[in-house]
Amino acid sequence: MKSLVTAAALAFVAHAVFADPRPADRVYTADQNTNTVSVINPATNTLLGQIRLGNVRPDILSPLYKGELNVHGLGFSPDHKTLVVISTGSNSAAFIDTATNKVKGIAYIGRAPHEGFFTPDGKEVWVTVRGENYLSVIDPATFKETRRIETANGPGMVLFHPQRKIAFVVSSFTPEVDVVDVTSHRVVKRIQVTSPFSPFLQFTPDHKEVWMTHKDVGKVTRIDTDKLAVKDVFDTGLVTNHLGFARTPHGVRAYVTVGGENVVKVYTTDDEAKLVATIPVGPLPHGIWPSDDGSRMYVGLENGDAVDVIDTASDKVIARVPAGQAPQALVYVSNAVPAGEGTAGLVPRVNGAPINIALKDTGAGGSGFVVARNLGLVDALEVFLFKLKPDMVYEVYVGDQRTPVAALRTNAKGMANGTAIGPMREAVSTLSSQTVAPSTIVVVEGQAAPEAAKRVLVSSVTR
Repeated sequence: MKSLVTAAALAFVAHAVFADPRPADRVYTADQNTNTVSVINPATNTLLGQIRLGNVRPDILSPLYKGELNVHGLGFSPDHKTLVVISTGSNSAAFIDTATNKVKGIAYIGRAPHEGFFTPDGKEVWVTVRGENYLSVIDPATFKETRRIETANGPGMVLFHPQRKIAFVVSSFTPEVDVVDVTSHRVVKRIQVTSPFSPFLQFTPDHKEVWMTHKDVGKVTRIDTDKLAVKDVFDTGLVTNHLGFARTPHGVRAYVTVGGENVVKVYTTDDEAKLVATIPVGPLPHGIWPSDDGSRMYVGLENGDAVDVIDTASDKVIARVPAGQAPQALVYVSNAVPAGEGTAGLVPRVNGAPINIALKDTGAGGSGFVVARNLGLVDALEVFLFKLKPDMVYEVYVGDQRTPVAALRTNAKGMANGTAIGPMREAVSTLSSQTVAPSTIVVVEGQAAPEAAKRVLVSSVTR
């Protein structure tokens, strides 16, 4: 009898620890192309609506445009009552009441801010101004910048150690992590790392380590937060974006979004991180954040305009929720709406579903993909190229067109991306006898006609 009681007690504890998300909780995504914040109820895995901060691209080019542009980063206050939304194009930090979805105030700061987060006491918000070399410190009560903290060029994200009164700042242009004393607002340590482009960092649940991603080289660096030194660096994969930690039935696990492979890779947090699972998800996983209890991991799909929900007990996707266009950062905020439905101030989804097109290698060894999004009378084609010749121009053709829709130059690593906007589709009446056939997307090396010999990547897309 005693063993049965013990077993029942353990079962109750396990159920309590790995409880389902609650209706008061929210998942938010920062939608870069639609300039919205998508609001998701994780208890039902449904999109409640969107907070509209600006117009949908390309309706942002007027000299009179006053909305936010390139909604990108997200953070939240310690009491979970305020969401801070960073827009890289309008150089802003918007403060939103999580209960009402209303904008309380907007701070306009330096060039191309990327991410922002509250200090543990909630009295300041530090925003990484990636287009410059400093953190903008904002008073969340007045929405005014109060000081600047000089850092390495291109600070990408900042997070605060809750016990040690220090902050860690990764960079998008400099291969170092800056450690900042929260009281003095000064850099007290500079840690050299493996590459210059890191968009994201996160603490392990015990705060003994901070892990950072390297998007440019597909790696993760682990830093010991006591020694303030690099502990390990390991390979993760092409376009490593964000990561999150969860206490699962199998122990503490790290979940890493690998955009170039459309997977989330799961690692142990042992002294030597071991890959224990690879979870197929939708196109170009980017932002990721766990539920507070660790039972779920939420993954923003940059090219899928949706969020995949992973059950961490089985490491399988159990749901997909629609979101805005090109979701970037994603956060899970528990008890964001303590009472009511929490749908005030939301608008219905302003965008439709995208079309994702794989580009197949013709023998040059490259890879890539295209995302097609309808914008009414025109379409947007976002082109991503990888593993091609460095510093080379590649032209993109659609169908039988003799003029390229885009010309992209690869960087030193053979990568490039860009967007073409224009009429890409043909309207055909249902009464027409014309046969509807797929168009071919062709990537050609150099500035030449799309002849077979010059084609490096080819794919098909349904009109």
